[in-house]
Amino acid sequence: MTNVIVVAGEALIDLVAEPDGRYRALPGGSPANVALGLARLGHQAELLARISRSPFGRLIRDHLTANGVGLRYAVTASERATLAVVTREPDTEPHYDFYLDGTADWGWSEGELPARLPADTVALCIGSLAMALEPSATILDGLLRRERDRVTVVFDPNVRPSVAPSLVRVEATVPLAHVVKVSEADLAWLAPGEAIEDVARRWVRTGPQLVVVTRGGRGAHAVTAGGTTVDVPGRRVDVVDTIGAGDAFTAALVAGLAQRHLLGPGQHRLAAIGKDDLRKIVEHATLVAALTCTRPGADPPTVDELAS
Repeated sequence: MTNVIVVAGEALIDLVAEPDGRYRALPGGSPANVALGLARLGHQAELLARISRSPFGRLIRDHLTANGVGLRYAVTASERATLAVVTREPDTEPHYDFYLDGTADWGWSEGELPARLPADTVALCIGSLAMALEPSATILDGLLRRERDRVTVVFDPNVRPSVAPSLVRVEATVPLAHVVKVSEADLAWLAPGEAIEDVARRWVRTGPQLVVVTRGGRGAHAVTAGGTTVDVPGRRVDVVDTIGAGDAFTAALVAGLAQRHLLGPGQHRLAAIGKDDLRKIVEHATLVAALTCTRPGADPPTVDELAS
């Protein structure tokens, strides 16, 4: 039986500012990027999303399909596509301005969700704007609660300060997840002044079996509910663009867990990951994120590129 990883959330268009002042339209959205990264790493990824039937929506669909992302749960929506205007400054995180009102990604109704994820589903990845905006946040929260006993829930809050999720919602979702991936920049907003190690330890005491904090070019910190901790240094690369690097890390993290048969029922197995295995998983995810930074846009590496 093929193991399926379902990713739920937005699939939007990034309008990326170029040096000459023009903007380039690229398919994006954190969940869509995670699904793309998983597919390029050789895993069967299905994207649960509402995708506009507009020309931008067709661009998104064509891009995902061409890269092997399954769209059997994707709803064809009449609303226009969500736009994110992305500007970049040297040595800073990309800045996002969102055009959200009345767009496709947030208009979920209960009847658009599958009654049940198929039996071959081993993980549900969720988070980002879809867990910050209504009605999608409430609808997808219901999906998470319904499925969490039979699949591994991976949560990435992926905070965008201009469209930040409520702290109450994040704190309510963390205990429901089995794996939490969060960035140091996210924690600066979610837990200002608190050391990332302290937040990670606090969160694993509330329910998650594994919490991983990414630190940009300085690597990542991971801790399990069983007490195993690793710190992995960053990879030195010539950075072209950091867009999608965090999503590439999430995809590689989930792929590493899948390869070790740690997804699906029996979530306690995640807490028992040995130090060597945990280090290898996080090191590989750090490498994948670093390679994504060497080219423009959310363009994670494939299995073949990693092998070369």
